[in-house]
Amino acid sequence: MKKAIIGKKVGMTQIFDENGNVIPVTVVEAGPCVVTQKKTEETDGYSAVQLGYGDVKESKLSKPEAGHLKKAGVAPKKYLKEFKLENAADMNVGDVVAADTFAAGDKVDVTGISKGHGYQGVVKRHGAGRTPMTHGGGPVHRHAGSMGASSHQSRIFPGKIGAGQMGNEQVTIENLDVVKVDPELNMIVIKGAIPGPKGGVVYLRNTVKNNKVKQAGADISKNPQKMSGRNPQKASARS
Repeated sequence: MKKAIIGKKVGMTQIFDENGNVIPVTVVEAGPCVVTQKKTEETDGYSAVQLGYGDVKESKLSKPEAGHLKKAGVAPKKYLKEFKLENAADMNVGDVVAADTFAAGDKVDVTGISKGHGYQGVVKRHGAGRTPMTHGGGPVHRHAGSMGASSHQSRIFPGKIGAGQMGNEQVTIENLDVVKVDPELNMIVIKGAIPGPKGGVVYLRNTVKNNKVKQAGADISKNPQKMSGRNPQKASARS
């Protein structure tokens, strides 16, 4: 992992590019984050840094948290998260990680806690179909219905869809584009939607996806049985 930061989801809006196209974006207030702990190969067996985000009163922290931050000489922080950065060995406790760590054009993975929807049935939670609405269907149109045969296996297997808690779980959206970065406002603008409600804490890191640049003519096949192999010029014209 090359770079990472902790932020807060501000909300969604839209911006226009130089060609006048509308781009739906999510605004994230990213950082500033402070390095609150450094882990090294000698002492911990791996290299990483712990980042702290969000000022909070010391009275709001537990005694272990307050003591941990006081030992580091850092002001009380509400959120702590460890990242295994490639340059962790070059960072020190007290260093500041700001929004300008990222730049427009970067690809990021965003992790957050999705919106909670409470206890929901199978229709909303899993997209199950309703029972017929006519001919005496009764007041059970959104119920789960039959779960299988009664004689064998005579039970419901684990993992079968059913009603239950929906949302409020960790979700990661990968390979999103950073459209704009404003260091003065600690703002990172990301194309598309990210998990969580407004004000929810999110974690940004460079994407794990391998984004290869497609070269011209890469879709031309050498197989003579394919159209692109028989007529390369026609295939290259499509690209």
